[in-house]
Amino acid sequence: MNKRTLKKAEPYVWILPSIILMVSMIVVPVITVFQMSMSEISRAGVIKGYNNFENFRAIFKSATFWHTLQNTVVWTVVVVGLSTLLGFIIAMVLNQKFHGRKFVRAIVVFPWATSLIIQATIWKYIIDSQFGSLNVILKKLGIISQNINWTPSAAAYFAWECWIGIFVTIPFVTFCVLSGLQSIDDTYYEAAEIDGAGFWKKLTKITLPLLRPSLTVSTVLNIIYVFNSFPIIWTITKGDPADKTHTLATYIYKLSFFNGKAGQAAAVSVVGFVILCICAGIYMVLSLRAEKEGDQ
Repeated sequence: MNKRTLKKAEPYVWILPSIILMVSMIVVPVITVFQMSMSEISRAGVIKGYNNFENFRAIFKSATFWHTLQNTVVWTVVVVGLSTLLGFIIAMVLNQKFHGRKFVRAIVVFPWATSLIIQATIWKYIIDSQFGSLNVILKKLGIISQNINWTPSAAAYFAWECWIGIFVTIPFVTFCVLSGLQSIDDTYYEAAEIDGAGFWKKLTKITLPLLRPSLTVSTVLNIIYVFNSFPIIWTITKGDPADKTHTLATYIYKLSFFNGKAGQAAAVSVVGFVILCICAGIYMVLSLRAEKEGDQ
Protein backbone atom coordinates (compact mmCIF):
# COMPACT_ATOMS: atom_id res chain seq x y z
CA MET A 1 0.00 0.00 0.00
CA ASN A 2 1.60 3.26 -1.15
CA LYS A 3 1.62 6.60 0.65
CA ARG A 4 -1.09 8.06 -1.57
CA THR A 5 -3.52 5.28 -0.67
CA LEU A 6 -2.67 5.63 3.03
CA LYS A 7 -3.29 9.37 2.85
CA LYS A 8 -6.73 8.81 1.31
CA ALA A 9 -7.60 6.19 3.92
CA GLU A 10 -6.38 8.24 6.89
CA PRO A 11 -9.59 10.32 7.42
CA TYR A 12 -11.70 7.15 7.44
CA VAL A 13 -9.40 5.55 10.01
CA TRP A 14 -9.82 8.56 12.32
CA ILE A 15 -13.61 8.56 12.11
CA LEU A 16 -13.91 4.76 12.37
CA PRO A 17 -14.20 4.73 16.21
CA SER A 18 -17.04 7.25 16.00
CA ILE A 19 -18.81 5.20 13.34
CA ILE A 20 -18.47 2.02 15.43
CA LEU A 21 -19.79 3.85 18.50
CA MET A 22 -22.79 5.28 16.59
CA VAL A 23 -23.64 1.90 15.06
CA SER A 24 -23.41 0.06 18.39
CA MET A 25 -25.18 2.72 20.49
CA ILE A 26 -27.76 4.05 18.02
CA VAL A 27 -28.31 1.94 14.92
CA VAL A 28 -28.34 -1.48 16.61
CA PRO A 29 -30.73 -0.44 19.45
CA VAL A 30 -33.10 1.21 16.94
CA ILE A 31 -33.19 -1.95 14.80
CA THR A 32 -33.73 -4.04 17.94
CA VAL A 33 -36.66 -1.88 19.05
CA PHE A 34 -38.28 -2.17 15.62
CA GLN A 35 -37.84 -5.95 15.79
CA MET A 36 -39.35 -6.07 19.29
CA SER A 37 -42.30 -3.92 18.25
CA MET A 38 -43.39 -6.62 15.79
CA SER A 39 -42.65 -9.59 18.04
CA GLU A 40 -44.28 -11.48 20.86
CA ILE A 41 -42.12 -11.06 23.95
CA SER A 42 -42.37 -12.93 27.23
CA ARG A 43 -42.26 -11.22 30.63
CA ALA A 44 -38.66 -12.40 30.88
CA GLY A 45 -37.83 -10.41 27.73
CA VAL A 46 -37.45 -13.43 25.44
CA ILE A 47 -38.50 -12.81 21.83
CA LYS A 48 -40.81 -15.69 20.87
CA GLY A 49 -41.39 -14.73 17.26
CA TYR A 50 -43.02 -12.20 15.01
CA ASN A 51 -46.67 -11.35 15.58
CA ASN A 52 -46.89 -8.85 12.70
CA PHE A 53 -48.52 -5.64 13.97
CA GLU A 54 -50.41 -7.00 16.98
CA ASN A 55 -48.48 -4.76 19.38
CA PHE A 56 -49.40 -1.68 17.35
CA ARG A 57 -53.04 -2.77 17.17
CA ALA A 58 -53.09 -3.20 20.95
CA ILE A 59 -51.71 0.26 21.71
CA PHE A 60 -53.88 1.98 19.10
CA LYS A 61 -56.96 0.42 20.72
CA SER A 62 -55.86 1.65 24.15
CA ALA A 63 -57.45 4.86 25.40
CA THR A 64 -54.47 5.30 27.75
CA PHE A 65 -52.08 5.47 24.78
CA TRP A 66 -54.05 8.22 23.06
CA HIS A 67 -54.37 10.20 26.28
CA THR A 68 -50.63 9.74 26.84
CA LEU A 69 -49.86 10.93 23.31
CA GLN A 70 -52.03 13.98 23.91
CA ASN A 71 -50.22 14.64 27.20
CA THR A 72 -46.87 14.34 25.42
CA VAL A 73 -47.85 16.89 22.79
CA VAL A 74 -49.18 19.31 25.42
CA TRP A 75 -46.12 18.75 27.64
CA THR A 76 -43.70 19.37 24.76
CA VAL A 77 -45.49 22.42 23.33
CA VAL A 78 -46.07 24.09 26.70
CA VAL A 79 -42.61 23.46 28.15
CA VAL A 80 -40.69 24.29 24.97
CA GLY A 81 -42.91 27.26 24.07
CA LEU A 82 -42.98 28.98 27.46
CA SER A 83 -39.37 28.19 28.33
CA THR A 84 -38.28 29.67 24.98
CA LEU A 85 -40.33 32.82 25.55
CA LEU A 86 -39.21 33.31 29.17
CA GLY A 87 -35.62 32.30 28.38
CA PHE A 88 -35.51 34.87 25.57
CA ILE A 89 -36.77 37.63 27.88
CA ILE A 90 -34.27 36.72 30.62
CA ALA A 91 -31.44 36.58 28.07
CA MET A 92 -32.35 40.08 26.86
CA VAL A 93 -32.19 41.30 30.47
CA LEU A 94 -28.90 39.54 31.21
CA ASN A 95 -27.38 40.99 28.05
CA GLN A 96 -27.73 44.48 29.53
CA LYS A 97 -24.93 45.95 31.62
CA PHE A 98 -25.78 46.22 35.32
CA HIS A 99 -24.06 45.71 38.65
CA GLY A 100 -23.87 42.05 39.69
CA ARG A 101 -24.63 40.68 36.23
CA LYS A 102 -22.16 37.79 36.59
CA PHE A 103 -23.72 36.79 39.91
CA VAL A 104 -27.22 36.80 38.43
CA ARG A 105 -26.06 34.69 35.48
CA ALA A 106 -24.60 32.17 37.89
CA ILE A 107 -27.91 31.96 39.78
CA VAL A 108 -29.90 31.48 36.55
CA VAL A 109 -27.83 28.45 35.54
CA PHE A 110 -28.44 26.59 38.85
CA PRO A 111 -31.78 24.94 37.88
CA TRP A 112 -30.21 23.54 34.73
CA ALA A 113 -27.05 22.34 36.49
CA THR A 114 -28.95 20.44 39.18
CA SER A 115 -30.17 16.89 38.64
CA LEU A 116 -33.76 16.69 37.40
CA ILE A 117 -34.59 14.03 40.00
CA ILE A 118 -33.40 16.32 42.81
CA GLN A 119 -35.38 19.25 41.39
CA ALA A 120 -38.53 17.17 40.98
CA THR A 121 -38.21 15.77 44.51
CA ILE A 122 -37.82 19.27 45.96
CA TRP A 123 -40.87 20.54 44.09
CA LYS A 124 -42.85 17.48 45.17
CA TYR A 125 -42.30 18.48 48.79
CA ILE A 126 -42.91 22.18 48.06
CA ILE A 127 -46.44 21.50 46.80
CA ASP A 128 -47.30 18.83 49.37
CA SER A 129 -50.70 19.70 50.84
CA GLN A 130 -49.80 18.68 54.40
CA PHE A 131 -46.19 19.62 54.99
CA GLY A 132 -45.23 21.51 51.83
CA SER A 133 -43.18 24.69 52.19
CA LEU A 134 -45.51 26.57 49.82
CA ASN A 135 -48.41 26.28 52.28
CA VAL A 136 -46.12 27.06 55.23
CA ILE A 137 -44.82 30.27 53.60
CA LEU A 138 -48.28 31.45 52.55
CA LYS A 139 -49.66 30.82 56.06
CA LYS A 140 -46.80 32.73 57.69
CA LEU A 141 -47.41 35.63 55.32
CA GLY A 142 -51.08 35.59 56.28
CA ILE A 143 -52.25 34.96 52.71
CA ILE A 144 -54.02 31.70 53.62
CA SER A 145 -55.40 30.43 56.92
CA GLN A 146 -55.37 26.69 56.19
CA ASN A 147 -53.48 24.33 53.94
CA ILE A 148 -54.45 24.23 50.27
CA ASN A 149 -54.45 21.05 48.23
CA TRP A 150 -52.39 22.16 45.22
CA THR A 151 -52.93 18.87 43.38
CA PRO A 152 -56.65 18.05 43.63
CA SER A 153 -56.77 16.36 40.22
CA ALA A 154 -54.64 14.73 37.55
CA ALA A 155 -54.81 17.94 35.50
CA ALA A 156 -53.44 19.93 38.46
CA TYR A 157 -50.60 17.45 38.91
CA PHE A 158 -49.79 17.67 35.21
CA ALA A 159 -49.86 21.47 35.29
CA TRP A 160 -47.31 21.46 38.13
CA GLU A 161 -45.13 19.03 36.17
CA CYS A 162 -45.26 21.36 33.17
CA TRP A 163 -44.23 24.27 35.40
CA ILE A 164 -41.26 22.29 36.76
CA GLY A 165 -40.28 21.38 33.19
CA ILE A 166 -40.38 25.06 32.23
CA PHE A 167 -38.41 26.07 35.33
CA VAL A 168 -35.53 23.66 34.64
CA THR A 169 -35.46 24.36 30.89
CA ILE A 170 -35.35 28.17 31.01
CA PRO A 171 -31.57 28.34 31.78
CA PHE A 172 -30.68 26.27 28.68
CA VAL A 173 -32.67 28.59 26.39
CA THR A 174 -31.37 31.66 28.21
CA PHE A 175 -27.73 30.86 27.62
CA CYS A 176 -28.29 29.72 24.02
CA VAL A 177 -29.97 33.05 23.27
CA LEU A 178 -27.44 34.99 25.36
CA SER A 179 -24.56 33.56 23.34
CA GLY A 180 -26.34 34.66 20.17
CA LEU A 181 -27.00 38.15 21.55
CA GLN A 182 -23.36 38.62 22.46
CA SER A 183 -22.32 37.75 18.90
CA ILE A 184 -24.39 40.60 17.43
CA ASP A 185 -22.26 43.63 16.56
CA ASP A 186 -23.33 46.80 18.41
CA THR A 187 -22.91 48.81 15.21
CA TYR A 188 -26.21 47.39 13.93
CA TYR A 189 -28.06 48.92 16.87
CA GLU A 190 -26.13 52.18 16.62
CA ALA A 191 -27.07 52.52 12.97
CA ALA A 192 -30.70 51.71 13.77
CA GLU A 193 -30.78 54.37 16.50
CA ILE A 194 -29.43 56.95 14.07
CA ASP A 195 -32.29 56.05 11.71
CA GLY A 196 -34.74 56.57 14.58
CA ALA A 197 -35.64 52.93 15.19
CA GLY A 198 -37.27 52.14 18.52
CA PHE A 199 -37.05 49.03 20.73
CA TRP A 200 -39.59 46.95 18.79
CA LYS A 201 -38.11 47.89 15.43
CA LYS A 202 -34.64 46.84 16.56
CA LEU A 203 -36.05 43.66 18.07
CA THR A 204 -37.93 42.55 14.94
CA LYS A 205 -35.49 43.79 12.30
CA ILE A 206 -32.12 43.10 13.94
CA THR A 207 -32.27 40.91 17.03
CA LEU A 208 -34.72 38.19 15.98
CA PRO A 209 -33.31 37.65 12.44
CA LEU A 210 -29.74 37.41 13.76
CA LEU A 211 -30.83 35.16 16.63
CA ARG A 212 -32.62 32.70 14.34
CA PRO A 213 -29.73 30.15 14.34
CA SER A 214 -29.46 30.19 18.15
CA LEU A 215 -33.24 29.97 18.61
CA THR A 216 -33.52 27.17 16.05
CA VAL A 217 -30.83 25.07 17.73
CA SER A 218 -32.22 25.59 21.22
CA THR A 219 -35.80 24.87 20.08
CA VAL A 220 -34.94 21.66 18.22
CA LEU A 221 -32.77 20.33 21.05
CA ASN A 222 -35.47 21.31 23.54
CA ILE A 223 -38.14 19.43 21.59
CA ILE A 224 -35.99 16.29 21.62
CA TYR A 225 -35.03 16.59 25.31
CA VAL A 226 -38.51 17.51 26.57
CA PHE A 227 -40.29 14.94 24.39
CA ASN A 228 -38.08 12.20 25.87
CA SER A 229 -38.03 13.63 29.40
CA PHE A 230 -38.56 11.02 32.10
CA PRO A 231 -37.36 12.06 35.61
CA ILE A 232 -39.80 14.90 36.40
CA ILE A 233 -43.05 13.07 35.69
CA TRP A 234 -41.87 9.76 37.09
CA THR A 235 -40.63 11.38 40.31
CA ILE A 236 -43.79 13.44 40.86
CA THR A 237 -46.62 11.07 39.89
CA LYS A 238 -45.29 7.96 38.08
CA GLY A 239 -48.09 8.61 35.60
CA ASP A 240 -50.81 8.40 38.24
CA PRO A 241 -53.58 8.96 39.16
CA ALA A 242 -55.11 6.32 36.87
CA ASP A 243 -52.39 6.77 34.22
CA LYS A 244 -53.63 10.30 33.51
CA THR A 245 -50.28 12.11 33.76
CA HIS A 246 -48.12 9.86 31.62
CA THR A 247 -46.01 11.01 28.72
CA LEU A 248 -44.63 8.53 26.19
CA ALA A 249 -41.35 8.13 28.12
CA THR A 250 -43.00 7.15 31.41
CA TYR A 251 -45.70 5.13 29.66
CA ILE A 252 -43.06 3.04 27.87
CA TYR A 253 -41.25 2.40 31.16
CA LYS A 254 -44.44 1.34 32.95
CA LEU A 255 -45.59 -0.88 30.09
CA SER A 256 -42.25 -2.68 29.91
CA PHE A 257 -41.07 -2.96 33.50
CA PHE A 258 -44.33 -2.92 35.49
CA ASN A 259 -46.89 -4.46 33.14
CA GLY A 260 -44.52 -6.88 31.40
CA LYS A 261 -45.60 -5.76 27.92
CA ALA A 262 -42.23 -5.17 26.31
CA GLY A 263 -43.61 -5.63 22.80
CA GLN A 264 -46.22 -2.91 23.25
CA ALA A 265 -43.61 -0.68 24.92
CA ALA A 266 -41.39 -1.13 21.87
CA ALA A 267 -44.33 -0.22 19.61
CA VAL A 268 -44.88 3.00 21.58
CA SER A 269 -41.15 3.69 21.24
CA VAL A 270 -41.41 3.34 17.47
CA VAL A 271 -44.30 5.81 17.40
CA GLY A 272 -42.22 8.31 19.40
CA PHE A 273 -39.23 7.69 17.12
CA VAL A 274 -41.33 8.42 14.02
CA ILE A 275 -42.69 11.65 15.53
CA LEU A 276 -39.19 12.88 16.36
CA CYS A 277 -37.96 11.93 12.87
CA ILE A 278 -40.76 14.03 11.38
CA CYS A 279 -39.77 16.98 13.61
CA ALA A 280 -36.10 16.55 12.61
CA GLY A 281 -37.11 16.38 8.93
CA ILE A 282 -39.11 19.61 9.20
CA TYR A 283 -36.13 21.25 10.92
CA MET A 284 -33.75 20.16 8.15
CA VAL A 285 -36.11 21.41 5.42
CA LEU A 286 -36.53 24.78 7.12
CA SER A 287 -32.78 25.07 7.72
CA LEU A 288 -31.92 24.28 4.09
CA ARG A 289 -34.57 26.73 2.88
CA ALA A 290 -33.15 29.44 5.17
CA GLU A 291 -29.63 28.77 3.87
CA LYS A 292 -30.80 29.07 0.26
CA GLU A 293 -32.60 32.33 1.02
CA GLY A 294 -29.46 33.61 2.74
CA ASP A 295 -27.29 32.71 -0.27
CA GLN A 296 -29.66 34.57 -2.57
